[in-house]
Amino acid sequence: MIKTEKVLHLKSSRGRKVRVVREHYLRELVPCYSSLCQAECANEGKVLSADVTHYVVPDAGVTRDFMEILEFREIQGLVFTQTACQAVQHSRGRRQYNRLRSLLKDPRHDCVLFANEFQEYSYCPREKGEPQDKWQTRCVYQAAVWYHDHLAGLKPVVMITEDQGAVAEYSSLNCGVYVLSTLEYLRTFWPELQAAHELYGSIAQALRERGNEGTEREFAEHLPAEVLEAGIKSGRYTQGTLNVNKHRAQHEAFVRFDGSSNKNSELDSDVLVWGGKNRNRAVHGDMVAVELLPKGEWRGRTTALTEGQGEEKGEESQGQPMPTGRVVGILQRNWRDYVVTFPPREETQSQGRNSLRILATPWDQRIPKIRISTHQADTLQDHRVIVRLDSWDSTSLYPNGHSVRVLGRAGELETEVQTILIENCIHIAPFSEAQLREMPASSPERPWTVDPAEVVTRRDLRDTHLVFSIDPRGCEDVDDTLSVRSLPPGPQGPRLELGVHIADVTHFVKEGTLTDLEARARATTYYLADRRYDMLPAVLSADVCSLLGGVDRYAMSVMWDLDAQTLQVNRVWYGRTLIRSSYQLYYEQAQALLNGEEAEVPELAQLPPEERDHKLSHLIEALETLTQVARHLRAQRDQGGALELEGVEVRAQLDEDKNITALVPRQPLEVHETVAECMIYANHWVARKIQERFPQQALLRHHPPPRQEFFTQLQDSARALGFTIDTRSNKALADSLDQAVDPQDPLVNRLLRVMATQAMSNALYFSTGACPVDQYYHYGLALDRYTHFTSPIRRYADVIVHRLLTAAIAVEEGARPAKASASNKELEEMAQHINNKNRAAQHAQKVSMELFQCLYFRDKDPETAECCDAVIYAIRTNGVLVFIPQYGLKGALYLRNREGQVVRVSQDGRCVWEAGSLQRSLDHVSTTTASGTSTFRLFQHVTVRVSVQTSRCHADTLHLELVSNRAHRAPEPPDRTPRAAPPQGTRGRSQLVQEVVRQAEEALLQAEEKKGRVSELSKEEREFRQSKTPNLYSLLEEVREQALLDLTACGAVGGGPDLGTAARPCATSA
Repeated sequence: MIKTEKVLHLKSSRGRKVRVVREHYLRELVPCYSSLCQAECANEGKVLSADVTHYVVPDAGVTRDFMEILEFREIQGLVFTQTACQAVQHSRGRRQYNRLRSLLKDPRHDCVLFANEFQEYSYCPREKGEPQDKWQTRCVYQAAVWYHDHLAGLKPVVMITEDQGAVAEYSSLNCGVYVLSTLEYLRTFWPELQAAHELYGSIAQALRERGNEGTEREFAEHLPAEVLEAGIKSGRYTQGTLNVNKHRAQHEAFVRFDGSSNKNSELDSDVLVWGGKNRNRAVHGDMVAVELLPKGEWRGRTTALTEGQGEEKGEESQGQPMPTGRVVGILQRNWRDYVVTFPPREETQSQGRNSLRILATPWDQRIPKIRISTHQADTLQDHRVIVRLDSWDSTSLYPNGHSVRVLGRAGELETEVQTILIENCIHIAPFSEAQLREMPASSPERPWTVDPAEVVTRRDLRDTHLVFSIDPRGCEDVDDTLSVRSLPPGPQGPRLELGVHIADVTHFVKEGTLTDLEARARATTYYLADRRYDMLPAVLSADVCSLLGGVDRYAMSVMWDLDAQTLQVNRVWYGRTLIRSSYQLYYEQAQALLNGEEAEVPELAQLPPEERDHKLSHLIEALETLTQVARHLRAQRDQGGALELEGVEVRAQLDEDKNITALVPRQPLEVHETVAECMIYANHWVARKIQERFPQQALLRHHPPPRQEFFTQLQDSARALGFTIDTRSNKALADSLDQAVDPQDPLVNRLLRVMATQAMSNALYFSTGACPVDQYYHYGLALDRYTHFTSPIRRYADVIVHRLLTAAIAVEEGARPAKASASNKELEEMAQHINNKNRAAQHAQKVSMELFQCLYFRDKDPETAECCDAVIYAIRTNGVLVFIPQYGLKGALYLRNREGQVVRVSQDGRCVWEAGSLQRSLDHVSTTTASGTSTFRLFQHVTVRVSVQTSRCHADTLHLELVSNRAHRAPEPPDRTPRAAPPQGTRGRSQLVQEVVRQAEEALLQAEEKKGRVSELSKEEREFRQSKTPNLYSLLEEVREQALLDLTACGAVGGGPDLGTAARPCATSA
């Protein structure tokens, strides 16, 4: 080891130059990380392949400016030097440096890091007066020479640089070490890699144009990092993430801060950043530092509806003034790939003397226009193109960027779907051959079979348990199955065994394998309206891991020994099992069996009638028992404050050609809740298990309580109907929502629950060592500990939890886990990655559904399109927000147009535009014209017509037109799907009325069916069920007698806890 000195020239916090001398140690033995090494270096971890034709050593400039090209997986044998990596860290910042580190860590990329500045024979001290870039290039060349000599010339080494002087100086010095420009390298070795050539041209053009910026300053300069840090610590500045309002992207943005980073005790809400100048070159998603403006300059949120895409008014109605500030510095750029549309030819020609520089419009309205240098402006008109931002100087109104790849022509379905994926940072490539080679062999001719060695080590449930699955119709990736059976009586009485059996994915996906790394990168399966992108290869997700009916499969099981009467837990067993699912049911089929209706069960079709009836009764008995258990579990969570939330779930029904034929709202069934409760129960118990065994490094999922200001719309809307919503706790909120029922319109309660759902914060994964115990709580499910265990085929978080559970079981059995579990820091980083990917997946699914909604309505003539019923759920200064239950749509309905006209309602309810004024109140909005005043109230039903508003650069949107102030048709009756009654003492008298009427109607129908006179009912009797016996008087008398009883005594009608009519948080998403 040789000791030397390294001289650094740094800047102090006050801006003065400081000369720092540090000790620098050189070693002879530094790992080379090549499989061709002849010197027996200590090469641990990833090593370069010997199957490449040459090794590539990029210099500091290429690593800094052309890293996107080096990320192509086709380019293999990359040796990044320590000199080049440090240049990236110092000149490009932490984000770009972390990107390089991730590239080096990823085993799917054939690249390594060589610590050339610590190697005795490759280290080059900087000479006096030598420019830094020249010294860096010399260091990289010396490292390339050492690498070639170290490998005894077994592999040629190519150094790539953009310094033409270096090419001339070094190219002929050493045989076997070649020095080429980046373009020459691509032309010589990768002539077919067209995407890399196009990307190089785009980046090179952007670099050339970067030096041609004007000198007139358009924005204030950002403050230095040390000034920002000191200001944040003192409370002068506040740091947070910039969120641009997509409806008013030019003017309105908010900085949402993390409570731990806010030192200003007076600041308890988001900070409004109004206008582009105050935004100061910050882009949506950037981490920024803001300085509050004087209170006299504070503004309020805009309360009017946006009048159209890209059209905003500078002065609009405002809410209460809120903290308002300006961006003084960027703490971290969070730029990503953006999809843009090139402008028409006439706009291209009018953008300056240099016609190569154009302003492209991003698909995401929150992103400013991007200046791009290109030779393809004419060719790519009306195309969607991926671009990346390079810089945004204070002298430029717009950021500079370069094009990366062309997606296709705007408006084509495949182009729009790929746009959605790119905009949500979802990059899905086909599974590689190397990954597929890790998969077990399985084909229709030779299906996969269990390993006899596994049969010995697993608990075999194939002959002892009735196991079945309940999933959506046509489901291929069956994650979970259920079982329930009676056990011999114990000392306390009869017993039940409830089992949840989950696909044992971790048996096939070992940690650190290529398949595991790909699943970790994807983090989840992505579901779009017309397709899905699996987290795991199909041989696992749809075959070997999927718990299909009638085949042997490996499972991870949780089984509870329960008291049959009280359902108290006597014992819980966790472990690996071998199962054979007897029935693969779908939801509607299982519900029909529970309702006593005829339902075909394919697994029983070929059996003799007697055996078929016996097995069918056994299955129905299991389903009924499971339902009773689920009702009990739900009642327990209800007592703790579990929320019954409502989501707007719509499915696009497609034909064989993938054309949309209908929008189908999800119909809630009790069996949905039954399966969800069992999954929630398993997730809860597994969370307890792994947290107790690994208190500092278990992956759990918590749901933080929502911020109280997010409940404002819910409370105001409920107050308009005389309801009070208590939001002090989840229990108070749940009770308030249960009582906010309008007997005349069941949509009222549904909409209130939708508003409550919108107010919720997101549930998040976290590592237990990174969060205090009092923050483990799941607000929506009312559970002290929760995780995700039940969907490892679709979620990587469940894969991690399976490994933790396996390790916990191994520790209990006295064995040591095969591999040490991840540290708290590693697990927390993984949790954040999964949270980000889940958020992206949910948003992509939502936008994909909106795309297909537009496709559904686009082919309809707006003048003759069918009208539909809508319900007003929010009031704005120039219109209202409505919900369309038929299609599960929400949208804006304008009562004042761009010309200043307002809606006037004629005597027959039709709406026309006339000159007038508009006045907004808390629960209604009124329009006044020369003909009179028209009023629209919260929860009023109106008739609307849906059409599509097309956009050249952005996504198409739905446009709602007010047709009449009256309901299109009477509100739909409540869902008559048989459900259990609510817990005793919780049902109101309005519910009693409905229950009694329903029971009377059912009794009447049964009696009439026996007499065979159903077909003889009159038209009025068939339509209104207003029959002679029982008549309305007798019904009301029965209601009156019931109302006099104690409500707690009446709660027994129907039996069991009420699961409600709304869809609750599913176990797979809570």
